[in-house]
Amino acid sequence: MSHVRLAGPGDAADVVRLMLSFRDWLGDERPTAGSAAASIAALLADSDTEFLLGSVSPELPACGVCQLRYRHSVWTGTPDCWLEDLYVEEAGRGRGLGRALVEAALERARARGAARIELDTNEDNAAAIALYESFGFSARSKVHGHLQGRDVFMGRSV
Repeated sequence: MSHVRLAGPGDAADVVRLMLSFRDWLGDERPTAGSAAASIAALLADSDTEFLLGSVSPELPACGVCQLRYRHSVWTGTPDCWLEDLYVEEAGRGRGLGRALVEAALERARARGAARIELDTNEDNAAAIALYESFGFSARSKVHGHLQGRDVFMGRSV
């Protein structure tokens, strides 16, 4: 049975460890450990950011993390929730922890009054897409009535 809880400032080391594991899983070199620790400390102090920590048992260390960011939307007049990162270490995979983290993310978004929750994931990450679709997430635009195509996440360095 999975256990998920809201992280606090005292959980920074676990959040950093898990986010660096996610970085490694992605095959990236950045952020450095020092940069990640500084960023996570700042985000844990930011009221518009939450981290959820998950474990397969309350007695075991966290092996899953989810980062949620909130911003006000002019379109809904409520906060939007951006599920920015979700990662489960190998030890927690296949045990329902990813599902428990998404459920907790939806609960947190509702509790903060969000009208919608959005995320992005790589199109080759079939397991993540299947998980998100099982919760009703879709790449089909539902926000603007006449636009029926797929929503596309875009970005660039500045």
